[in-house]
Amino acid sequence: MRLSFRRGISALVAVVGTVVLAAAPVPAGVARADGHRSHGRVQDGAGLVHQEVSFRGGDGLVLHGTVLSTATAQRAPARPGIVLIGGSGPGPREEYRQEAEAFARAGITTLVYDKRTVRYSRLDRDFGLLAADAVAGVRLLRGRPGVDPHHVGLWGFSEGGWVAPLAAARSSDVGFVITIGGPGHSPLRTQTWNLTTHLRHRGITGSFLPALEGPAAQLVASTGLFPEGDFDPLPALRRLRHTPVLALWGDHDRQVPPRESAQIFRRTLAGAGNRHVVVRFLRDAAHNGHRTSDGFDRIAGPLYQGKRLGALAPGYVHTLTSWVAAVAAGHPPRSSTASAPPQPVSSAPAAGAWYAWLPPVLLLLGFAAYPVSGALRRIARRPRPGPARGAALRRWLAGLGLVAVTTAVLCPLAVYVVGDGGAAGPVVAGRPSGWLVAQALSVSVVVLTGVTVRRRRNGQRTPAGSRPHVRPGVARATLMVTAVLFVPWALWWGTLRP
Repeated sequence: MRLSFRRGISALVAVVGTVVLAAAPVPAGVARADGHRSHGRVQDGAGLVHQEVSFRGGDGLVLHGTVLSTATAQRAPARPGIVLIGGSGPGPREEYRQEAEAFARAGITTLVYDKRTVRYSRLDRDFGLLAADAVAGVRLLRGRPGVDPHHVGLWGFSEGGWVAPLAAARSSDVGFVITIGGPGHSPLRTQTWNLTTHLRHRGITGSFLPALEGPAAQLVASTGLFPEGDFDPLPALRRLRHTPVLALWGDHDRQVPPRESAQIFRRTLAGAGNRHVVVRFLRDAAHNGHRTSDGFDRIAGPLYQGKRLGALAPGYVHTLTSWVAAVAAGHPPRSSTASAPPQPVSSAPAAGAWYAWLPPVLLLLGFAAYPVSGALRRIARRPRPGPARGAALRRWLAGLGLVAVTTAVLCPLAVYVVGDGGAAGPVVAGRPSGWLVAQALSVSVVVLTGVTVRRRRNGQRTPAGSRPHVRPGVARATLMVTAVLFVPWALWWGTLRP
């Protein structure tokens, strides 16, 4: 572009303005005073209009999404709107396209947006911030032509089942709440049930499952490796006194305990005085409300990141859209609860203890003291405090003890951190291979401890005068005390149990 000297000042201002707009995080479009932007409208072959939008989340981060509606939505009487809140993970909008299109075809203007990637990861999660993002989406829909601002609600799937009630409890702009696979327990207890259910499906039995539910869960809670692990969903539910709620679960939900969660939703909301709570179970549906045979597979539907999503379960869309239509008409259905399907196993309470990290740390320090002291002695060229008899055995004991504790802790810890039962490794004899290694190491530590103690006693029974009596060093005594304390810890942790 060429500039004339007569228009130099104005052109410079224009160029600077162009650069600023190009660097801005919000793409160009039709801007509004509240920071929302709308982009080009595209109508597909099915008669749905897709409009790209951008809006600012709870901390000002720009989020991007799509508003779907029918081609006649703006010319028809005002219709309800719904904002979709995805489950855990990166949650791009494409994962929920089936739901968004189905709801839009039924006359519900739908916003589906990409979940934030800033301040959201496996080790960093804030449900309050996610709730603020959802409320910002509700405000966007409330200001759109053809949308009834009094009937814009939230749909929360899985993790969204914690976020949606929290958002509705904080904002009167939310007209109704729908959850699919909403958890009634804390995230840590829910995830523990999810992991153990999938591990059982893989054929894992024995002590690994109790270890995962008990001491490993306590360790995860005490170290903060599971963000929002102790989040309590009940306070938010108690505040939904007048907000209509539709709570749905698949009858083959294997990621959230459906029967327990449904009981918690019904009992808590009824106790809060909410008379418009409908609890339903979708037939032949998995955790996400899609078709399944057993809860672990998905039948039909599109592929997402190489995995089958499954088609929407029969009756899912009708149940949701007819309920929303009744709410929008000013007649929210009265509270009712369908019969819950059987739940494979009950969930285990995940009571955290701040000191859960202390025993393994002390054991690691106790086993490490012997080789560390030996290395320091060699560096300082100090003589050994006593004869070398049994030194090699003690070195083996210290080394195996370190590896045994580390392996026993990391095996279940990896399952929690990765969030996938496959992290436990291949299954051998009904146990994860890593756990079998930890069990073999634990047995070796016990055997070496017994051999070391026996040799020590035999040495003490040597006739007087045949050898000088030497007091054991601090490192040697620490090693033996640690090895003895390892036994009850390994029994509690599970590596010395079948």
